[in-house]
Amino acid sequence: MTTTPTLRVSEPRELLALVPHRLGFRAAKSAVAVSLRTSRGRVGLVVRVDLADLADARTGPHVARLLVARLGRDGAARSVLVVYVDDDPRPVPDGPAHQAAKHFRAAAEPALGEVPVWVVTRTGYLALDGDDECSPPGGRPLRELDATQVGAHYVLAGSAVADDRSDVARIPRATGDQRRDAARARRRQERRLEEALLVGEEELQAWRLEALEAWRSVVARYELRDGVVTALGDVSAARWGRLEAGLADRRTRDAVLVSLVPGTGDLPERSLHGDSLGSPEDAAVGSALARIVDAAVGVRPPVGATAVHEHVLEGVVGHGRSGAQAPALTLLALLAWWRGEGARAGQLLERALHDEPTHRLAGLVARAVGAGIAPGWAAAQGG
Repeated sequence: MTTTPTLRVSEPRELLALVPHRLGFRAAKSAVAVSLRTSRGRVGLVVRVDLADLADARTGPHVARLLVARLGRDGAARSVLVVYVDDDPRPVPDGPAHQAAKHFRAAAEPALGEVPVWVVTRTGYLALDGDDECSPPGGRPLRELDATQVGAHYVLAGSAVADDRSDVARIPRATGDQRRDAARARRRQERRLEEALLVGEEELQAWRLEALEAWRSVVARYELRDGVVTALGDVSAARWGRLEAGLADRRTRDAVLVSLVPGTGDLPERSLHGDSLGSPEDAAVGSALARIVDAAVGVRPPVGATAVHEHVLEGVVGHGRSGAQAPALTLLALLAWWRGEGARAGQLLERALHDEPTHRLAGLVARAVGAGIAPGWAAAQGG
C-alpha cells in the first residue's frame, strides 16, 4: 500500500497500465476520463462512469459536461478518454464506444483540445481512431501493459488491483464466535457510557480517554513490513468491541481521526476535554484536519501508519455489527480519499451512508469525493 506518486505519462500504454491502479479495480463496460495537468503529462484526476450513461443519446452529453467540469476543477490542461468494452468496437461505428467518445469530445475539446480515445478489451488495447497498422484487429496484446514502468512501480509498491469494483471495499468478516465476543464487550462499554453520561463530565472524559487509549494500544500492535501489515501481538475480540463502542461516540471518533494525522502528539487526548464548540482544542483539531484537506498545508498520508490505521479500522468493521459501521467505514473512506483512491472511498462511503444515512462526516466526505475535490497534498501539485 502506498500513497499516490507523482507520475508523468509519455506513452499511451503507460497511461493504460496506470488507470487500473488509480481506480483500484479492473474496469468493465466503463469510460474513464483522465486529467493531464501539464504539457508534460502529469496525471491528475481519474474518473470512471458507466459506458452506457456516457453513450446514451439523452444523458450522455450531460454526463460528459459533468466529467469535463470535474477535470477542470482538477486543473486539467489536456485529457484522455479510456473506454472498456468486451471486443474491438471499431467494426460498429455507431456503437457505445463511439457514441461515448463523441459526447466526451464535444464537451472537452473546446477547453482541453483534441482528446485521444483508447480502448481496452478483454484481450487487447487499441486506439479508437487507429488503423490496422498501429492497432491491429482486436488490439495489441494486454500483456504489453504489464511490461511498463508504471506497472512495475505499482507492483513493487505492493499495489493490488481488484477484479471487480465491488471488491475494492470488501472487508473480511471475523468468525461468529469472535463477533459474539466483540458484541458482548461493545454492549458492556455502551452501558458504561450511559452511566458516565448520568454521573457527569469527569466520568465521561475518563471513558473517552480509555477508548482512545484502547485505539492507540491496538494500533501499536501492528507495523508495515515489506508492504504487508504484520501483527506484533494478539488482539482479543473484546478489544475490537471496545474500539467499536468508542468510535460510535462522536468526540472519541474525532480524537481518533486527529490521531491519523502525523505530528499531532497528544492533541487527540486534549481534544477530548469539553464539548463546547470554539474551544482551543476544537481550533487545534481544525488545524490538524487542514493537513488533510488544505492545499496550503496539506501533507501526504504516511505510508506505514496509514496502512496500519486502515488495517485496524477494517478489524473493527470485520468484528462489528452488520449495518452499524458508519464511524469506522467513514474513517476508512477518509484515509482512502487522502491517499488518492477515490473509487475505494466512494464504495466505503456508500456503505457508511447505507448504515447511517444522516452520518454528518460521511456526508461531508461524500460531497468532496463526488465533486472530484483532491486532498490537500494532491491539490497542491495541480497545474
